[in-house]
Amino acid sequence: MNIDVSELKGKKNSKRNINVVIEKESFYDGTETVMVSKPIEFNGVIRLVGDIFHLNGTITAELLLTCSRCLKKFPYSIEMDIKEKLSTSASNEESEIISIKNDKIDIDEILENNLIIQLPVKRLCSDNCKGLCQQCGTDLNEGQCSCDTVDVDPRLAQLKNLFSKA
Repeated sequence: MNIDVSELKGKKNSKRNINVVIEKESFYDGTETVMVSKPIEFNGVIRLVGDIFHLNGTITAELLLTCSRCLKKFPYSIEMDIKEKLSTSASNEESEIISIKNDKIDIDEILENNLIIQLPVKRLCSDNCKGLCQQCGTDLNEGQCSCDTVDVDPRLAQLKNLFSKA
């Protein structure tokens, strides 16, 4: 969704309220596709100060993430404040200023990037998730499996025999 900000130019104190609801099924975060379970909402304001647009507001969203240990989907709620600077001028090449063209802001991209930054590196359905058995794949949150849990590195297996009583 593009927001046209051309009407803000040429005014001394120019601001515009922005209330956006983005209904999207998913987006790609660089490693996996993240499912969106509730629409992404943004409530904020955009102000023009000099030749820089200041976008401030709050994003709320609920995403479905995949647990790193048990691979089940779980809901993850996000509510965060954002502050972005945008400019149409080529002279504003600071790393923190987002360049826009034709006085149009791609609000979807800005919101997605802010959500991606907020996602946890290790995505866990709960802090005490036991994960999957490395041998048979049983979900250890639902019960134990009958696999042998002794894991010996084959390169060191001969050392185990040195200390056994024969």
